Amino acid sequence: MHHIHIPQRVIDSVVEQRGTPHPHANLDPRTTALIVVDLQNGFMMEGVAFSLCRTAAEVVPNVNRIAQTVRRTGGRVFWIQNTHDEGCMESWSHMHDMTLPEKDAKRSEAMREGSLGHQLWAELDVQPEDERVLKTRYSAFIQGSSDLPERLRAQGYDTVIIVGTVTNVCCESSARDAMMLNFRTIMVSDANAAHTDEEHNATLVSFYLTFGDVMTTDFLIACLEQNANDALAP
Repeated sequence: MHHIHIPQRVIDSVVEQRGTPHPHANLDPRTTALIVVDLQNGFMMEGVAFSLCRTAAEVVPNVNRIAQTVRRTGGRVFWIQNTHDEGCMESWSHMHDMTLPEKDAKRSEAMREGSLGHQLWAELDVQPEDERVLKTRYSAFIQGSSDLPERLRAQGYDTVIIVGTVTNVCCESSARDAMMLNFRTIMVSDANAAHTDEEHNATLVSFYLTFGDVMTTDFLIACLEQNANDALAP
């Protein structure tokens, strides 16, 4: 698990700007969606992954705990799958041009729909009522990547919880774009995974200062459960 470090000066800055260290602690569980980003074999399975993130498997228990709580308190879980199709070669040609051909070929194969790499990690608690979303860019929210924003709005979700891998690429890109599309956005510090502590913490600090809230799994679950109970109270 990552060693998480958010400097006190950053927390103080957030409090000074927002009046509280957790501006989204009052989230409504009934309008909250869990967005699980790219926890797929193509990032997690030895011998299959084109970009192996060894810490990703370590956050799976926390992701499952959050998923179970989100369902129980009235929200929904969305499993995001990084996907390569032939259209990406033209519509996202700049990304492919920056990558060595052999690396690009391995990525394309691992993220092809129907491949072993494209499949969700087997230890994830995926339930029939959950939804799956295919995305073709780092961000699940940017135009042309997926229909996730439209699905969320159609179902009345205004708050999103971002977990998954890797923290500083697909998770951060999705979280920033979600906020700029007017979703209240939370990143979970111990349910996102990056290649290094340095990259992980840099994203958390940057996101927390400007874009949204950062919570631990335990704190988030406590907020969901407390707010759900408060909503049921006479």
